[in-house]
Amino acid sequence: MTAPTRLRAEHLREALGVTVSEPRLSWTPPAGTREQTAYQITASNGWDTGRVTSRRCRAPYSGPALQSRSRFEWRVRTWNTGTDGAESASDWSEPMTVELGLLQASDWTAQWIGPEEPAVGVPGERPGYALHRTFALDAAPETARAYATAHGIYELFLNGQRVGDQQLTPGSTSYNTTLQVQTYNITALLRPGTNIIKAVLTDGWYRGTFGYTRDADMYGTQTALLAQLELESGNRRTDIGTDSSWLVSPTEIVSADLMAGQRVDFRMPHARDGRAPAASAAVVRQCSYEMLTGPVAPPTRIVAELPPVSITRLANGHQVVDFGQNIHGWVRLSRLGAAGEPVTLLYGEALDSNGDVTQDHLRPHDFTRPGRFLSAGQVDEVTASGGPGEVFEPRHTTHGFQYVSVQGLALDLAPEDMTACMVQTDLEPLGTFTCSDSRLNKLHEIVQWSFRDNACEVPTDCPQREKAGWTGDWQLFVPTAAYLYDVTGFSRKWLNDVRADQWENGVIANISPSPGPETTSADFMAFVNGSAGWGDAIVMVPWELYLATGDAAILAENWDAMTRWLDYVRTTAESYRHVSRATASPTPAAHEKYLWDTGFHWGEWMEPDGPEPDLFAARSADHGIVATAYYRNTSALMAKIARVLGRGQEAAGLAALSENVRQAWETEYVDSSGQVVHPSQANYVRALAFHLVGGEQRPAVTAQLVALIRAAGTHVGTGFLATPYLLPVLAGNGQLDLAYELLMQDSEPSWLTMVDRGATTMWELWNGLDADGTAHQSLNHYSKGAVVSFLHSYTAGLRQAPGSAGWERIIIEPRPGAGLTSAATSHHGPQGLIDVQWTTDDGGLQLSANIPPGTTAEVRLPGQPASVVGPGTYSFTAASGQTTHNQQLVRSAP
Repeated sequence: MTAPTRLRAEHLREALGVTVSEPRLSWTPPAGTREQTAYQITASNGWDTGRVTSRRCRAPYSGPALQSRSRFEWRVRTWNTGTDGAESASDWSEPMTVELGLLQASDWTAQWIGPEEPAVGVPGERPGYALHRTFALDAAPETARAYATAHGIYELFLNGQRVGDQQLTPGSTSYNTTLQVQTYNITALLRPGTNIIKAVLTDGWYRGTFGYTRDADMYGTQTALLAQLELESGNRRTDIGTDSSWLVSPTEIVSADLMAGQRVDFRMPHARDGRAPAASAAVVRQCSYEMLTGPVAPPTRIVAELPPVSITRLANGHQVVDFGQNIHGWVRLSRLGAAGEPVTLLYGEALDSNGDVTQDHLRPHDFTRPGRFLSAGQVDEVTASGGPGEVFEPRHTTHGFQYVSVQGLALDLAPEDMTACMVQTDLEPLGTFTCSDSRLNKLHEIVQWSFRDNACEVPTDCPQREKAGWTGDWQLFVPTAAYLYDVTGFSRKWLNDVRADQWENGVIANISPSPGPETTSADFMAFVNGSAGWGDAIVMVPWELYLATGDAAILAENWDAMTRWLDYVRTTAESYRHVSRATASPTPAAHEKYLWDTGFHWGEWMEPDGPEPDLFAARSADHGIVATAYYRNTSALMAKIARVLGRGQEAAGLAALSENVRQAWETEYVDSSGQVVHPSQANYVRALAFHLVGGEQRPAVTAQLVALIRAAGTHVGTGFLATPYLLPVLAGNGQLDLAYELLMQDSEPSWLTMVDRGATTMWELWNGLDADGTAHQSLNHYSKGAVVSFLHSYTAGLRQAPGSAGWERIIIEPRPGAGLTSAATSHHGPQGLIDVQWTTDDGGLQLSANIPPGTTAEVRLPGQPASVVGPGTYSFTAASGQTTHNQQLVRSAP
């Protein structure tokens, strides 16, 4: 028997600097066993649970009380039953280290400091500063840690070496309530004698420009640094912290901004005579220590480096570098211009008719000047000093790009001169898919790339134009993301911000992180917050994380925010009627108090051939058919969540509310002949996905959906909200063949149009790249990529059973179509690796499956009774020519 693996603390692989005094620990049971019956945890601080009878592969820390800086190694062994039913103990796992950061404000002796800025520059054009101090040591310490954070983005250097491999620290959070502190092991970087600690500080998310509207100074107008070095030898500890003794110097960073780009002049900070300007004293800032916290998500790193696939010199002298893949990050350039000659790098996703990089499709509207557009940004510039070894790597900005137009460089670039650095939160891959169709494999690949490009610190909508944590985007895609990657810590970090940004009346802000409810509720565009499908993320995202992990604590920590959101929805529905409805009938019908038909809603958003978005018109439009559907869905999910949390009375009340809302939707939006009164693919899909119509009406609604799809030439007609549900709804309601027809459609609008036109990431619009190559809006939006969940759960046939969480009960039911002859998928769940593969030939369908410990699988094959099997490796065969029954929808739906 082997040992438990994948030890985690608070869902993290690396637990350095966490600020949870009772961290939750988890592990994966040994492969090849059937079921865990007990576990034992021991730790280096003397904690020993002894044998604990439990099937659960997680436990809270319950050893000696943990304090700031506490450090321990823990390991686990389990007792498991084997294939013969006998119980035996596993080997001990490899140890995992957990080290706490600074838990209390009183742990800090360091002071917040920053540069003296008599006049703050224009947003997007502000320079970087170096804050530094020299100190002497008689001997190198036995152990040393650095704790650091900033208002802005910082990089830490010790004796000329960069500290750690994290990028964009301290990361993106709602800074008014949460500011992450990074903990670094700096023992190996210190030396006897003189040591120099330096931090480079730029605007970052704190005061740089941000988002579609390029807002600046969102959290303040002054950057600041907080750093504390703690050096220990024996029982003695020495602290070296930021204070007024630190010095501030200019840097080669002329300007740095996350949206605009970064400009570097390697001749700086030296004057013309070659001497560096005198350093000035740092200014002590009066900033808070109360919002400081350790990591909740994995760190952001450079996770891949891509070489160019081509370099083309154009007639205008520009060199266009194609990396063959749309990514998020920056480039590293080692061939610079002559001394004093600036080289400009223009980043983009598409090329114009001349073969140069275009950004026209990425320029946001200027709402203060109707009809005009803002700059797309994404421009770096570097000026060489002529010194040896100069390399340009703009780590204080990020871009979304496949192409870079290098302008002003006379020398011809070689492939080794430039590297694309992919910057992403370092998420662990969990899921795979492949099949016999190369275009579907490519579709799956570009969806994964698109998600990875938008998984930097928070789940963003796009990595170039906005870089914003839109709630609606993540609620749509999180089921897919959680299958493919471990997004638990990543999502919990973001949900912390969603809760912090919630308005007093319960409204969920569209975007998190944000400066907080006082700011977003006072903005001139405040009315766009609180939309159905966007605000519902506070319920739908935690539910999907619970399904993926089985960790009910994720539900508990969001319960109050969920309740406040639903209270807002309920109060709005009961208190207001849409003006058109009130005009038609001054006295409301009984069911109308359950209709949510007022306020701003984004609606289905971006339907093919739909009207151009008009935010101000949407403010008074009647989106009740959409909003009430989400009211039904959210109240139903909260009833389930209440049951999981042991809130039985609340669960009953929520279930009753959900049924009342469902009946109200049916009464208002389905006529006596069973027709949905506002026909659209999206409305039919929601009617089926959210169970808004009774069982007797589902065939009629399905027929209406089919008719609309056929009338559209068998094309997708859904927009933003309904697309993830479209194929599962069809397959789950007797229309599997039509689902595959839509999946394999290769004329616009369709998923395969993107593949055939060379997309390497998902597009925001179905026509993101015209047939003539013209780009429209973002070419890197993952939301439409939720379709690949259909490949996992229908094509390959792996899904969780209804009522299961943490993949303890699964259903394996391949539903081939479109001439596919094979498919395979795998997912590493909490119990271990689940693997499903099938092939077809004249003899029928051959299926193999690996079921991990503690998991029960129901295998459904055409023409055969279902087989229920436990852990192990199995092979099954089904004769050709058989059909399967319909499966239940598996997403955030009741």
